[in-house]
Amino acid sequence: MHLLSLVKIALRSIMKNRMRTLLTMLGIIIGVAAVISMVSIGQGAQKKIQDQIQSMGTNMLTIFPGATRVGGFQQTVNRFTLDDVDAIAAKAPLVDNISPVVNASAQVIAGDNNWNTSIRGVASAYFTIRDWSLESGSMFTDRDTKIMAKVAILGKTVADNLFPNEDPVGRTIRIRNVPFKVIGVLIAKGTSSGPGGDQDDGIYAPVTTVLNRLAGGRNINQIMISAVSQDVMDSAQIQVSAVIRKQHNLHEKDADDFRIMNQTEIINMASQSTQVFTMLLGSIAGVSLIVGGIGIMNIMLVSVTERTREIGIRLAIGARSRDILTQFIVEAGVLSTMGGLIGILIGVAASYIINPLFSYSVVLSPAIIMLSFVFSGAIGVFFGFYPARRASAMNPIEALRYE
Repeated sequence: MHLLSLVKIALRSIMKNRMRTLLTMLGIIIGVAAVISMVSIGQGAQKKIQDQIQSMGTNMLTIFPGATRVGGFQQTVNRFTLDDVDAIAAKAPLVDNISPVVNASAQVIAGDNNWNTSIRGVASAYFTIRDWSLESGSMFTDRDTKIMAKVAILGKTVADNLFPNEDPVGRTIRIRNVPFKVIGVLIAKGTSSGPGGDQDDGIYAPVTTVLNRLAGGRNINQIMISAVSQDVMDSAQIQVSAVIRKQHNLHEKDADDFRIMNQTEIINMASQSTQVFTMLLGSIAGVSLIVGGIGIMNIMLVSVTERTREIGIRLAIGARSRDILTQFIVEAGVLSTMGGLIGILIGVAASYIINPLFSYSVVLSPAIIMLSFVFSGAIGVFFGFYPARRASAMNPIEALRYE
């Protein structure tokens, strides 16, 4: 029998009892809609994290102190100094910009207002690496770094809290009783759900000033680098590693006392949890499809029982067992496919409804939509096979005598 004819017969049979058909399809509808909406939410969260990390800078490498085992315990050993920064700048030609970073925290006072925030000592190249520009004011210069100038650039969050409805440029703030002149305010980058939190909650000053006046030491916390291009990131990382090992007098067999992370590694680490979360949501939602398939098997068994005499008549007038098998498999496939189509429409609609509830856009994946549709059809064929096989194996004489 032609496939189109089989589909028409299946549709007529399905439409005879519409309420039962709708209830049967409900499991498939819910499953497909849940898979699409849950995966869309997970992928939206993952994309937001990736965008936030990309906003941290371009072609960026970050060098952290390494860990060593002392007395059976893992300890972080920081040996970074400004000499390491100078050596990398001089001996790694694939490095475009480089900045040390010294971290501190303090209660910052401006007039009657105060705000607890992080203080970062950086070089002027830091803002080029981070691709970060000013909303107002000016950047500090290399000369400010050399003379340990007490100047500061505020993140937008700090500026709004210390100087509400005012222009901070030219004003004075006190950090641990040390006066700093505000020379600029950075444009807002926004809150990050990944590493770093609120990117705008920070104050930036020359690295030498923070190192000598606030941090009280000679070691810097990390080094940030931008490579000359995205294509040479790996080569730049190798060059930088070789320079630092030589600076730290590490022998060939000695392990690195530092670790270098590029943006790809940071994105992978930050995205790993959301990927697991997305897979978990998709798997839980996928269980509804299995439940829907069991519902289809159940209703097809009922249908076979109800149509026993019809099956007997078809077999008596020349239909082959293969024809009966195909007819019921097509019917189960049409039932699940219709449920899949309705589920896709509901899932897409739900994604757009959910979208305003989050601070990021959900990402609708055509591949997931297509996979959900194909899987819903496959579920119908798989779970419809047993009832179809049972129908095709009937004895025509016994089927005709069935009451």
